[in-house]
Amino acid sequence: MESIEEKNKLIEEVGALLQERANLSALAARIYATLILSSNEGLSFDDIINQMQASKSSVSSNLNVLLQLHYVEYYTKPGNRKRYFRTSEFYIKNTMEQQIYLIEKELSVVSKINNFNQNHNPEKFKNEKSLGLLFHEHLEDLKNKINGKLEEIKQFQKQL
Repeated sequence: MESIEEKNKLIEEVGALLQERANLSALAARIYATLILSSNEGLSFDDIINQMQASKSSVSSNLNVLLQLHYVEYYTKPGNRKRYFRTSEFYIKNTMEQQIYLIEKELSVVSKINNFNQNHNPEKFKNEKSLGLLFHEHLEDLKNKINGKLEEIKQFQKQL
């Protein structure tokens, strides 16, 4: 019983993070978290409905969002019409690519702020230039580190 409670708490915690970070609905984030914590066999549609305590239509529409985002995939078993859902083999790669996208957006804004202050608030820019540049460098470092890990993932997948 303790492991079920522990898993449910973790699903809620992971779901809250995914909801915020991946801009998913609460139900989609909880479904995704549930699949992350499930075996590679995944879960049937009915299993997901039972675990989520949500309507068929809500689960279906949220699964469709996760499928479109390539966070999850489905498969069928021979002789069984049920669809089984599991995390996509690309979900870690997708997550890292989403992080890069957000970092690039932030880099663009930071550059605009630095340029604006340099042109319109020269005294402020002079006083805070180092901070803005340090933050810009930090974001570039993060982006480069993630890109390096994505390359490692690519190499790992080639070996499989």
